[in-house]
This record gives sequence, C-alpha cells and structure tokens, in this order.
Amino acid sequence: MERPEFIREIRQAFRIHSVVGILGPRQCGKTTLARMIAADHKHFSSPDRPKIKTKFLILGSASRDLIKQSSESLAGRIQFIELTPFNINETGISGIRKLWLRGGFPKSFLARTSSMSSAWRKSFIASYLERDIPALGIQIPSNSLRRFWMMLTHYHGQIFNASEIGSSLGIADTTVKRYLDILSGTFMIRQLYPWRENIAKRQIKSPKIFFRDSGIFHALLGIQNETDILHHPKLGASWEGFALEEIVRLSKAAPEESYFWGTHNKAELDLLIIKDGKRLGYEIKFSDSPKLSKSMHIAMQDLKLNQLTVIFPGNQSFPLAKNVHARGLASLV
Repeated sequence: MERPEFIREIRQAFRIHSVVGILGPRQCGKTTLARMIAADHKHFSSPDRPKIKTKFLILGSASRDLIKQSSESLAGRIQFIELTPFNINETGISGIRKLWLRGGFPKSFLARTSSMSSAWRKSFIASYLERDIPALGIQIPSNSLRRFWMMLTHYHGQIFNASEIGSSLGIADTTVKRYLDILSGTFMIRQLYPWRENIAKRQIKSPKIFFRDSGIFHALLGIQNETDILHHPKLGASWEGFALEEIVRLSKAAPEESYFWGTHNKAELDLLIIKDGKRLGYEIKFSDSPKLSKSMHIAMQDLKLNQLTVIFPGNQSFPLAKNVHARGLASLV
C-alpha cells in the first residue's frame, strides 16, 4: 500500500534539511517507505542548496526522548517525522471496522484471515518484549514488562494511577513510571495529559493512557474477531482509543497540542486539540444516535471551544447545537 501523504511530508523536509529521521514502531512500514523514497530519489533534490547533493534518511523505532543523545547531536540539522501504522485515510471507509479490529500494522491489517492477523500480533508482542526492548539497551525482564503491559489493558482510556498499579505488581511507583515511559517512547502507549483551564473548579491532574494500536490492545485482551469485541466489556474503551488516535493523526496534532479535560464534578472532554489559534473539542461515543449532554455544555462554556464534535461509528453528520456537530468517524476520511 502506497503512503503518499508521508512521502510528500518527507519531500518537503528534504527541501530544508539534508537529514530526515523517520521514527515509528517496528514493523509499521519504515523500511518499505525508505525504499520507495530511494527509488524516487530524483524528486528529493534541494533547489535552495544545489551544492549539497547527499541526503540521509535515518530510521528509528524509538521516540526522540529515548534517543535523546543522538537526536541532540543532530540538532538543527535533522527533521523527525513520525510514521504511524495505517490510518483511516489510507484504508478507506470500507476498511474502518477491519482497521479497528486488527490495528494498522501492515502485516496485521493485510493478513488474509483474522486468525493469521491475530497470530502475527502475538508474535509481534513476543518479539517486542524479547528482542526489541533489549536492542535499545533497556535491561528489563520480558515477563515483568509483559505483566505491566497486560495490566495497562485495564487502564486503557482511564486515569493512570502509578501507586495502584505498583501495589498490584509489587513494584515501586518509580518503576511503574519508567515502564510506562518505555512503552510510550516505543510508540505503544499514548499518555494524554490533562489541560488546566483557569477556572474555579478542581481539575484532574494525572494523564490518561491509551494503546496507540487497537490491534495490539485486542491481542493482549485475547480478542480475535468482531463478535468478540462487540460482546467485550472494553468495547467502549476500545472504540474511544481507536477513534482518538485517528483524530490526532488526521489533525497532525503534536503531543503538546493534544489533551483531555476533566473536573472532579464529572464534567469532561475526551480530547482537546489546541492548534492554529483554535480550540477544538471531541467527545467519542459508541452509539448510533449521540445526543447533547450537560457535560458538553459545560466543556463548551468553560473551555471556550470554537467547535465541539461528537464522533461515533458510521458515516453520517448532523448538528446537535450551535458549534456542536455529531460526525461518524467514516465522514473524516
């Protein structure tokens, strides 16, 4: 599957820098994309710097935080681009359900059968724990990190509580936070931080956590097909995490532009994107007929949102109130 949006982004980066780093989880398609670029190298010239002919494309399976030393040595000379697994723009409307169930890793999404996709994801998880993490120089027993990863399936879409998890696993809070940073730095987990508005209300201060790939989340839960997920207690959380990740990707919102918001009196907003001078709010519902709620009214007022969008399964779109619209996830394609 071709990935024209990422190729355009890399072309643009090469007009400014001679070094471009493609970062993303292992097996998300970095090598395949690099080969496409190498085969089409004539389009990656530097019009404003004609004397500099050589271009360097660097691939990495960890974030800039985990490769801090090497990224600092190239400061000002490199542009990093995050390559994600497939998104809904790439798979199209007809592929959304399949993408939700299998996730976006190419070999999982493109597998001939659901059982083959599930088997690939199980193998990926084992390889990630036993080979990829040690290859980064991180010395953690694979069984310990697996137990922690499994524990996070219960916190998907919820407030992260290091003390509670540490108590359950018999490890220190600092160890819990270190494990979480490793999973975040290798693109497995998203830490969504709370937005603090200047209002006279007690607001939530701890981050929420989400599995960045719904297929990996389902594999750890033992979910293999759509029937399994539709009857699973984590159905709503699974859909929320999947839709949230797609919105962030399609919006090209950086971590410092993406938040959630909540108060201790239960007013909340699933996703707040602050970008280009606008405040865009998103509520995510697994419902065929989403409705306006009191919490949405409060979020619109307290956060001074320019727009609030309620995302639900489907492809329809209709207004709920002034500057509040319900949109099927497929309508974002």
